[in-house]
Amino acid sequence: MTGSQSTRRSADKIDPEQLTIVPLRHPWRWVAVALVLVSVAGMIRSAISNPEFQWPIVAQYLFNPLILDGLWQTVLITAVVMALATLGGTIAALMMLSPSKLLSVPAAAFVWFFRGTPALVQLIIWYNLSIVVKDITLWLPGVGTVYSVSTNDIMTPLVSAIVALSLHEAGYMAEIVRSGLKSVNKGQYEASACLGMNPSLAMRRIVLPQAMRIIIPPTGNETINLLKTTSLVSIIAVGDLLYSAQSIYARTFETIPLLLVVSFWYLAVVSIMSVGQFYLEKHFSRDEHRINPGITRAILGNLAKIGRKEALA
Repeated sequence: MTGSQSTRRSADKIDPEQLTIVPLRHPWRWVAVALVLVSVAGMIRSAISNPEFQWPIVAQYLFNPLILDGLWQTVLITAVVMALATLGGTIAALMMLSPSKLLSVPAAAFVWFFRGTPALVQLIIWYNLSIVVKDITLWLPGVGTVYSVSTNDIMTPLVSAIVALSLHEAGYMAEIVRSGLKSVNKGQYEASACLGMNPSLAMRRIVLPQAMRIIIPPTGNETINLLKTTSLVSIIAVGDLLYSAQSIYARTFETIPLLLVVSFWYLAVVSIMSVGQFYLEKHFSRDEHRINPGITRAILGNLAKIGRKEALA
């Protein structure tokens, strides 16, 4: 028996449970945590003790009917705009992926324009559309004017806000949907064709369910960003949350308390939307949640074996 064989055999008899595991220390991490905690505590103390924040007035207006009406208007605009933007963005994304230049080029130009110009500029343009378009007319060849209405009667502040924000968000949603569809391997299209599926059925049953994993996270973020972007509609006197608060502090001059009320409700709605986004992402990634635990256990088991061998060696 050689010396190396006897050493290996004696090492195999060592009980791994008797080995002492020394965790890696991170002193600077604890220093950073302490600094953050001290800073946060200082800001909270300053906010509570500062009488200029006028917390009793904040509590007074928190559930004011005018504020709650503005909150409902904000949520309604966000929901309608996001639904229209998702529909328009999906159509634009499918057009951009089309091999026909007659479809892809106009869709790309649409995304380029509405994603490239600021939302506030688009909002003001649509609100003042009657300056360049006096009447909206439906004209048919051989029939003449079928319907005509003044632009001012159609483009109310609320309609202008919905149209402007929908087109603006559709430019972003088009890119989100396009990237999600392109993330699906081309083999999935070929496999669905081999199964006899037509392109529309393959898109609904095969491609979209896989693309949703890529589409959902940025769509959720874009929805949250849209909720905050709706505050721009106060510029054209739409009665959203911010405009409601402005109409109050314009009379009472209690600017900071009312802005704190607005911030509270935005944070509350964003928190609810974030929870919904979490469960929506979990729903579309449920197969990964079923597979990952087994993979994780296998990886940890292999790492433990490697560590044990290195310790015994």
